[in-house]
Amino acid sequence: MPDNLPNEDTIAAIATPMGQAGIGIVRISGSRSQEIAKAVFVPKRPIKDFESHRLYFGHFIDPSSRCVLDEVLLSFMKAPHSFTREDILEINSHSGYLLLSRILQIILNRGARLAKPGEFTFRAFMNGRIDLTQAEAIVDLINSKSERGLHLASQQIRGDLRSGIDTLRQKVVAILARLEVAIDFPEEEDGIISRDEIAEQMEKELIQPIEEIISAHSQRKLWMDGINTVIVGLVNVGKSSLLNRLLNEQRAIVTPIPGTTRDIIESTINIEGLPLRLIDTAGMRKVKGEVERIGIHLTEKKLADSDLSLVVIDQSHPLSKNDLKIIAKCQKEKSLILINKIDLPSKLDEDELMNAIDGLPVVRISALTGEGIDDLRKAIRDRVMTGQMDTTSSQIAPNLRHKIALEKAYQYFENAVSNTIGGSPLEIIVMDLNSGLEALGEIIGETTNEEILQKIFSQFCLGK
Repeated sequence: MPDNLPNEDTIAAIATPMGQAGIGIVRISGSRSQEIAKAVFVPKRPIKDFESHRLYFGHFIDPSSRCVLDEVLLSFMKAPHSFTREDILEINSHSGYLLLSRILQIILNRGARLAKPGEFTFRAFMNGRIDLTQAEAIVDLINSKSERGLHLASQQIRGDLRSGIDTLRQKVVAILARLEVAIDFPEEEDGIISRDEIAEQMEKELIQPIEEIISAHSQRKLWMDGINTVIVGLVNVGKSSLLNRLLNEQRAIVTPIPGTTRDIIESTINIEGLPLRLIDTAGMRKVKGEVERIGIHLTEKKLADSDLSLVVIDQSHPLSKNDLKIIAKCQKEKSLILINKIDLPSKLDEDELMNAIDGLPVVRISALTGEGIDDLRKAIRDRVMTGQMDTTSSQIAPNLRHKIALEKAYQYFENAVSNTIGGSPLEIIVMDLNSGLEALGEIIGETTNEEILQKIFSQFCLGK
């Protein structure tokens, strides 16, 4: 979010994606909203003032020519009962790039300025309508890759994470209050607090809950971003055909010529309720040129970073040394072996294959005909779920920024426990607790610096 945004400005932006559609929305927020509305909107029935939270039917006009641009619905939400806690006006017109752009330009000509990415949400945050976790959840809600991810984002927008962090902060403040009293009356410290009791309280009420929240981060990443699933194998084993089969579309080029895929091709798909980011990689073989070398290097990097790898083996050829090398590079607990081209006669030695895969799950498929693909979908779910991926827990789940702040708080609270048991001065323990309290404040935006705000709100699109 850009620095020093003047809140007295009235801002406007197109709030719906550009393109051919039934409805498009232009949003305005700020003190001049009503003034602009009266200049550009002619209601079907005369009105003196706009009432809050009502829809008005009429025409959008160009004030300079009195020319009617479109038949529209206008909604007005009066401050502070709006998303930004400012006066908000929304114009619902027909969609289309030219029409929406013209409506927006007329509004800008009447004294509004173009909103910056995320500025509506930034104003909601700055005006106390939402906290920082709720602002971030809006992006997650828009970008969710699964039903579970949608649920997690909805929880966060509802304020579940904020509530959990507030509870932790209240417990820190309660402990600090007891320590401050003991500091004010040092001669009575032993009668006011028990160091063992305080240490146990910090362990139970601060450290353990933070551990539980942090542990939920990895699952959130999978549900929100998708499970990085790499399709890997030798050239011409059918990796691109498999990608196309799973997507039910021609996403990757398929030819009989070995080495057609030299770059990384990514697509997102939902399989058995799980969000998978499918990554088709360059075929592994002896490098023939710089472009292919780069492609194979990218393949190896994606394989190392993957959450799941689908190792494709062509059963119409004997198992090769290069097949064995690929299997060896895969993380055993995160891999599936796919025996492809079962529509062709097999030339695999089954005993050799079983020894090579060392107990890894095997699925036999034909990417060409689709045989075995349903079995593959079930095997993918079973393989992922063996990692204890919880699909029902209501545990609040932090994003990476939250996780880093929680880890900072965790370390400060551990220091406080250690210093309490070790007999350190109470002032040192208070410093540790205050530092942990500040780290928790970073999560909800109470102690967050401008650079972090800039990074968060820059993820938003115009109009949000």
